[in-house]
Amino acid sequence: MARDTALYVCQSCGTVHGKWSGQCGSCGQWNTLSEESRSAPPGAIKPAASAAARGRGLQFETLQSDTPEPPRIATGVAEFDRVCGGGVVPGSAILLSGDPGVGKSTLLLEVTAKAALRGAKVAYISGEEAVEQIRARAKRMGLADAPVDLAAATALRDILGTLKRETFDIVIVDSVQTLWSDVHESGPGSITQVRACAGELVRLAKNGAPAVVLVGHVTKDGQVAGPRVVEHMVDAVMTFEGERGYPFRILRAGKNRFGATDEIGVFEMGDSGLREVANPSALFLGEGKDRAPGAAVFAGIEGSRPVLVEMQALVAPSAYGTPRRAVVGWDSGRLAMLLAVLEARCGLGFGDKDVYLNVAGGLRINEPAADLAAAAALISSALDVPLPQGCVVFGEIGLSGEVRSVGRAEARLREAQKLGFDQVLSPPLSAKTRGVKTTAATRLSEVVERISQNRY
Repeated sequence: MARDTALYVCQSCGTVHGKWSGQCGSCGQWNTLSEESRSAPPGAIKPAASAAARGRGLQFETLQSDTPEPPRIATGVAEFDRVCGGGVVPGSAILLSGDPGVGKSTLLLEVTAKAALRGAKVAYISGEEAVEQIRARAKRMGLADAPVDLAAATALRDILGTLKRETFDIVIVDSVQTLWSDVHESGPGSITQVRACAGELVRLAKNGAPAVVLVGHVTKDGQVAGPRVVEHMVDAVMTFEGERGYPFRILRAGKNRFGATDEIGVFEMGDSGLREVANPSALFLGEGKDRAPGAAVFAGIEGSRPVLVEMQALVAPSAYGTPRRAVVGWDSGRLAMLLAVLEARCGLGFGDKDVYLNVAGGLRINEPAADLAAAAALISSALDVPLPQGCVVFGEIGLSGEVRSVGRAEARLREAQKLGFDQVLSPPLSAKTRGVKTTAATRLSEVVERISQNRY
């Protein structure tokens, strides 16, 4: 008889402990250890007793191959295909995560329905909703006529048996936390079950079966629930983001073995589902014609597309002893660096002032080229002088106060010109764009002087 062994597994990082404790010694999280009973399943392979037992020899291959790559599956949702790298790769495994209610099921239903209308054989397996709920959503989205195979199931053995008997191009599993395997005794959603179920589905995809898209829940800090080994199993990890109160949603790839990891797909949530946004710049820019002090338009690059977004800053006298620093949509560490550079190199003091910085529209920017736009917004707010209405700003700032050049300046200028901007404040550019007036600055102190004197 196999003897059951009580183990305590951290539900945050997956570390196994021999006894319970209030804090996980690996990740430091509190009250995350959960008891799980493990026993050797019937028919489990035991280690070879003889040390002379040898494994089967491997047959090595070369890097050259005459087998053509299989064509990608175009789902018909251009923003989703863009983030995937040009379409879904057959036999790949994709993990999609996002906050509850952000629209993961709506996005995947639209992807499966449009892919099915284009001739792909698609299966949608839901462990959280009934078939009638999915039908109601498809009817509301106008996709009720799509030939999608629906099923509501949570038993991994039944799902694998069905997928091995039938042939599909894309399989959606919503979500992996609801699946359970009868090989393990722990409940659905536990570390053991999530790891085992995800591993079996990924193995199925790698054996020449369909492309598998797994939906994963997120924890309170925004990480994918379950051990990080699940993220290492799959080929792509995508995050569906959206700020509360804003209608748009952003699909971002954090890992992609078949494409770029800095691509984004922009959608707008409406009454009839998600709508693709072909021009995100028009969505993120403010509608006002008069630019107020503290606002600067940043010409950024997200993946392969240029995006214009407004950065807003507010500098106000502090009512308390400790000034407040609040950042939304940008790195707080870079804001602290900018404030230090402005005070040390430009003579602008913020020690007795509250500083607020916001990226309008809820977009999060990770590009260093936004340094100059954030600095221009801070300078504009501190001096109470607005920037020109048709001016865009981009450039990186060093600790010595120099303004450094950034890549793909031509694409940024073309996007700005397309939206009616005719002026740019940036580091010196090697190429000129006709119709755009360039104001070059090599030091941050020059930017302060130009803004204060309205010289552009």
